[in-house]
Amino acid sequence: MSEAKAGEANEAKQAAGEAGAALVEDGMRVGLGTGSTTAFALRALGRRLRNGELEDVAGVPTSFAAERRAREEAIPLTALDEAGGLDLALDGADEVDPALNLIKGRGAAHTREKIVAAEATRFAVLLDDSKRVKRLGEQAPVPVEIVPMALAPVTRLLEARGARAVELRSGQGKDGPVVTDQGLWVVDARFASGIPDPEALAEALDRQPGVLDHGLFLGRATDVLVGRESGDAEHHQREEGA
Repeated sequence: MSEAKAGEANEAKQAAGEAGAALVEDGMRVGLGTGSTTAFALRALGRRLRNGELEDVAGVPTSFAAERRAREEAIPLTALDEAGGLDLALDGADEVDPALNLIKGRGAAHTREKIVAAEATRFAVLLDDSKRVKRLGEQAPVPVEIVPMALAPVTRLLEARGARAVELRSGQGKDGPVVTDQGLWVVDARFASGIPDPEALAEALDRQPGVLDHGLFLGRATDVLVGRESGDAEHHQREEGA
């Protein structure tokens, strides 16, 4: 990506993050997601708290990385067993389709992100226009967090469901598989032209022994904020009953 394109992408991410932070009100308990776009939201939220615009706000981080960033921004933290439910969760996504269904998990934090999103009355997803697709799986792989011994059966299941490639995630500056905050592995399933039936795939993965969770977030997002380089953000909301 050229420097100009990278700059535009960061401006769009910042716009989405600022719009997400603007949703936070006094007294809220907020889920704090993981990723580059959510980082802008945490920066803006920390600024609002330090400026006295907000009071009595506490966040529940979805990963060690999110916790560290929240502490850097002096955002008070709490835990799900103390919060008594969340008013709002802010997070990014790797893809979003027209029905506001998502693929998440590029940062391997999707299991905790899904737990936090499920506890929130409102789940706002922050992204730039490059993450919008007509069909889930067009661009991003579906991450699946697994017990290591389940690698072979999970791979067979994904291939039977139409995945053209299933890869054990590795790298991130070290040799061997990526290990999640839960101490498990992640496989990434890629589809040639999108997932044929995301609901059926999600149900099959939910039933598969050895799968902790996956990156298909179907019917969970209530709001999607799409940042633009101009500094504003489109706000899309899920229709009631959808």
